[in-house]
Amino acid sequence: MTDESTARGVRIQAQPGSATISLDGVSLPAGKVTGYVLEHDVANALPMLVIHTRQPDDVAFEGLARIAVAVPDNPGDAIAEFLLGLDPAAVQRAALDRPDLEDGKAGVTAAILKQLAEWAQGRS
Repeated sequence: MTDESTARGVRIQAQPGSATISLDGVSLPAGKVTGYVLEHDVANALPMLVIHTRQPDDVAFEGLARIAVAVPDNPGDAIAEFLLGLDPAAVQRAALDRPDLEDGKAGVTAAILKQLAEWAQGRS
């Protein structure tokens, strides 16, 4: 069995309505490719090519695949880590300096929550 995680030579010849893809110099069968996605983060690694293929009518999938199982992170852990890493005095200063600070019972709390949400989204 071939190790599919190794780099392969890829050639894509495409125009609207058709694409011919060759892997290591061997063209994929005509009519099998229904689409492809080429993703490349030039700073990190080789490009990743996802090829969408037409399968025989009686087969749900035929071929090799790399399988990854995603385990969802508990968002509570990430939120707690974020909040515990904040300087309480900085949170209070930022909230009290907000131009949208409202008077009233919950005005300061609302300003703190808005500030935390903006920081969580990477806004200052």
